[in-house]
Formats: sequence, structure tokens, C-alpha cells
Amino acid sequence: MIVAKLEHMTGQIAPTPNMQRALDFLRQMRGADLPDGRVEIDGDRVFALVQSYPTVAASDPVLFEAHRKYIDVQYVAAGQEVIAWASAGYLDVTAGYEEAKEAWFGTLPAAGTTFVRLAAGELAVLYPTDGHAPRLAAGAPAAVKKIVVKVAVES
Repeated sequence: MIVAKLEHMTGQIAPTPNMQRALDFLRQMRGADLPDGRVEIDGDRVFALVQSYPTVAASDPVLFEAHRKYIDVQYVAAGQEVIAWASAGYLDVTAGYEEAKEAWFGTLPAAGTTFVRLAAGELAVLYPTDGHAPRLAAGAPAAVKKIVVKVAVES
């Protein structure tokens, strides 16, 4: 996992063509009031999911998700949230990989979890080895607008 402000991403991550498209999109769209839903960038190689939601309190154990085919670039456009992180190898699998959701799920006690607070303008880059639980409240539950850019893993 990489966590940084959007403007500090240069030099933080390998500039693969797909990742470059994702970062260019976020730099262009970060101030735009995009409606919720899917935004096409480069077909199934790079696309964005715009989401608006209220954050929730973390549970114990924490329920994580992880992916196989995509890297998540989760950019907070408005509000703030906490993302729980753990190495996917430490998770107790609760639901195996589902192709339709492009995800599998697992749990880990909160004591074994790393919590990262993201404010507007900050992002987390989450690889297939990164179990993550977004949408967690940074204090009291609050509204968040987020752009999740799905970046196909390049081979």
C-alpha cells in the first residue's frame, strides 16, 4: 500500500502506462463534481468508480476485501475516512474469490490491523497483496465522496 497526497505521487509509484492513465485522470478530475457511477478511462484496463457514502464505525474483527486483477487507487475527493489495511496473507478467508465481484473477503482482529486516515486530496494505492477495508469513520460517521480508479495489473 502507498498513501500520499495526489500531487506527491510522482516518483512514489512505477509509472506503468495504466497507472499513468489513472493518475492523469485523477489530476484532471479531482475538482470536478462527477456523478456516482462508472467512468470509462481505457476500457477494462483503467476505469473509475465514483462513490458517495457515509462512513461507518469499524467492526472487530475487521472485514477486508482483496482483489486479483486490479490495483485500487482510492482517492478521497471530499470528506475523510479511515482505511484498514493488512497483508492479504494474514486474513482469515470468509468468502472465496468471486469473478463477478473481482474480490475475495476475509477478517482479522482490529489489534492486527493498520488504520490509515485519508483526508480530501489524499489517496491510497492498494495492490492485490493488500487486504483493505475502506469506508470507516474517522471519528464520527460523515459523508465522503471518493473516486476509486481500477487499474489492471500489467504482466
